[in-house]
Amino acid sequence: MSKFLGVPLKKPSEVDVVKPLNNLIQSTYNGATEEEKAKYAEAVNEFSKQRNTAIWKFFEKYEASLEIVYAYYDQICALETKIAASELQIPFKWKDAFDKGSIFGGKISLTHTSLLYEKVCVLFNIAALQSSIAASQQLDTDEGLKLAIKLLQQSAGIFQYLKGATPAAVPSEPTPDISQDTLVVLQALMVAQAQEVFILKAIKDNMKEQIIAKLCCQGEEFYADVLRAMQKESVRSLWDKEWIPTIAGKQAGFHALTQLYQSYVCRASKRIGEEIARLRNAVDLFKAAQSRGGNETYLDDYFSRAKRNLAESIKDNEFIYNEMIPELSTLASPGKAQLAKPLPIAAPLAANFKDIFTSLVPVELHRALTASDMRRNEIVNVEIMKLRESTQTLNAVLASLNLPAAVETADGNSGLPPSLQDKANEVRQKGGIESVQTLLKDLPELLNRNREILDETERLLDEERDSDNQLRTQFKERWTRIGSDKLTEMFRTNAKKYREVINNAIEADKVVRQKFETNQKGIQLLSLPPDQIQQSLPSSSGSVDPNCSSVQRLKKLMEDVETIKAEREAVESELKAATFDMKDEFLLALQKDGAIDEPALSLARIGQVLNPLQQQVRESVERQKSLVSDIQSAHGAFISETGNCGSSRDTLYQELATAYDSYVELLGNLQEGTKFYNDLTQLLVVFQNKISDFVFARKTEKEELLKDLTTESSRQACPATPALPSHYASTSGSGSDIPAGSAPNVPPVTPAMTAPYPAQMQGMPVPYGAQPNVPYPTYVPPPMPQSFNPYATLPYPGNYQYTGFPQGPPPGHYGTYPGSYATQQGGYPNQKPPGW
Repeated sequence: MSKFLGVPLKKPSEVDVVKPLNNLIQSTYNGATEEEKAKYAEAVNEFSKQRNTAIWKFFEKYEASLEIVYAYYDQICALETKIAASELQIPFKWKDAFDKGSIFGGKISLTHTSLLYEKVCVLFNIAALQSSIAASQQLDTDEGLKLAIKLLQQSAGIFQYLKGATPAAVPSEPTPDISQDTLVVLQALMVAQAQEVFILKAIKDNMKEQIIAKLCCQGEEFYADVLRAMQKESVRSLWDKEWIPTIAGKQAGFHALTQLYQSYVCRASKRIGEEIARLRNAVDLFKAAQSRGGNETYLDDYFSRAKRNLAESIKDNEFIYNEMIPELSTLASPGKAQLAKPLPIAAPLAANFKDIFTSLVPVELHRALTASDMRRNEIVNVEIMKLRESTQTLNAVLASLNLPAAVETADGNSGLPPSLQDKANEVRQKGGIESVQTLLKDLPELLNRNREILDETERLLDEERDSDNQLRTQFKERWTRIGSDKLTEMFRTNAKKYREVINNAIEADKVVRQKFETNQKGIQLLSLPPDQIQQSLPSSSGSVDPNCSSVQRLKKLMEDVETIKAEREAVESELKAATFDMKDEFLLALQKDGAIDEPALSLARIGQVLNPLQQQVRESVERQKSLVSDIQSAHGAFISETGNCGSSRDTLYQELATAYDSYVELLGNLQEGTKFYNDLTQLLVVFQNKISDFVFARKTEKEELLKDLTTESSRQACPATPALPSHYASTSGSGSDIPAGSAPNVPPVTPAMTAPYPAQMQGMPVPYGAQPNVPYPTYVPPPMPQSFNPYATLPYPGNYQYTGFPQGPPPGHYGTYPGSYATQQGGYPNQKPPGW
């Protein structure tokens, strides 16, 4: 077949992007530190180098060039989300791809100060490069065919995207190569050529003639569309002189191939007359294809095959079949099969894209993301707690009724009903009672680690306060620095909250331990091998008739119970996994409005993601109400019908069922509790570091003030010399008496009224100032762990609202650990500490 057509490239011009981009970044991120500004400048220089490399890589038409130009395009996409692209004043200049210039030199070009224009031109060249690389592939190999198909479809997708993106990027008259009519032609051309490669692969893979005929029929239609679009008056003069003849030849050629392969279908079904009619038309079309395309060897093998088959069929028809040759206009189309289509632009295009401007993130973005995550976690925690409390209530009802054990036949090995046998197996698989005991044993160590960190933190505060008070007492009004109690007010408030959290966790640990001790016997029994379980069971008072109607009814309800539990596990998993990235949306809002309306944006997205799951939670809880009612009613009928109640074995079954539920609950909550303590450790370490920085700053301030006070004391006047006694007077009468108080007076040094510690010394940690007139920046404590955990009884921080910072959820919105229900012992109480 003939060669493929590659789209010519737009020629770029080098331009200085460093200065304008640096200016824009500095104006947008004007609060950056010197170190951050240096990073921004380095990133801008890297971006400039990347552009200069990429724009000339387009002309190296190799597959290896694609990743380089892909990365530059991805970087443009990343950059335009972090700056106001419309404010970037860089004169990007690109020349028209199809203009060949004049005898006087020069080509049509367009200069536009818009990053979007640069993006459009880069995308055009990416699509053009893809078409050229596809045209250069070895199409006799599967690798070459596959790569050509992928690149041509990607190129078609880019040209399709540019039809909508160009008007927004170039409000003025665009160059002809990116006009709407041109882009329509190029998209259609790429799709047609991709369909042609699919046809080549189908022929190479020896697919059925009927399928190949349909593919060729669709290819002929695609090239006919391209030919019509290329001959429009607005674009006809753009194309290279070979383009239109090539497309016209391909259109006729694929029409001929359609008839040729459909003739094979006719021959197979002994429709000799139709076969001859199609072959005659194919021969004429092959001639037309070679004539139109100006290539006498185009499809020559297929042409020869068609002539040979036509001669054979005519001979067979004359001597054997004598069928009438139908008119061509009466023949039905073989149908069409479209495989080629434009592919959407991938994001990112490069396989290993790395954003150069990762540091370009406004402070508001981090705050908005933190607040959004807190909102999501709060809602997720509430919904999870609803599910767990409902499940606990359901388990309590079933245990009180000895279900499902009461309606099951005991297993021969363990003496347990199948449901309890499954529960015993699960307990053993999860480590049995030893797993719970191990976690319980680790809790005190984890707790002590956190308590020791907090104790040390409070000790540092106390030492600093005591030292300050001692010096204040010593120097009185000369100790002029602000008192520690005022500066550490927020520190101590947060330390108190941490202490309350730890105290609540201690109480929660007691509840967990008590629940374990209550169910220890049952958990221990479930952890035993089956033969030992059987030895521990009391004798049975009789068996239940499995064909009893009430038994059948209860068994069906137990299946419903398992179904609703499985559904809840799935919903809980979906709730925990229901995450979404608000970063891009917040950045776009920041660029457009100059601020992020976090509540509105977050709640809208949270609603989209969580509303369906919340509806499932509500439906599950409502369905349980009717299910419990049905179970209680059916159990009453069961007792009336069988008289089965109150045996010692039934009582043990109830205890084992309760022990299993407690085991699962304890194991899960202890694992969550362990994670809670580990997360709390990290927060306390951060808190301790803040306190250490504060104490170090205060110590430095103290030493400086002490130095000043010592110097002041050394410069003060000496006390007056006492008067000499009378017997010390001179007897000679020649010397004068020594006057009292003859020591020289030294002017006192004025004590410093302000602390010598600088307000913002470079590189020094700065403490927190509780008063507006204190030159210390505001200390912002880290938030408590926000993943779902039953220890989260206290939101952190609570009633202290920081202006401009995301606030923690109000108290009482987090579930307690390990959860409670009406008929079972409650889990960790949702206690509110004093002052919250």
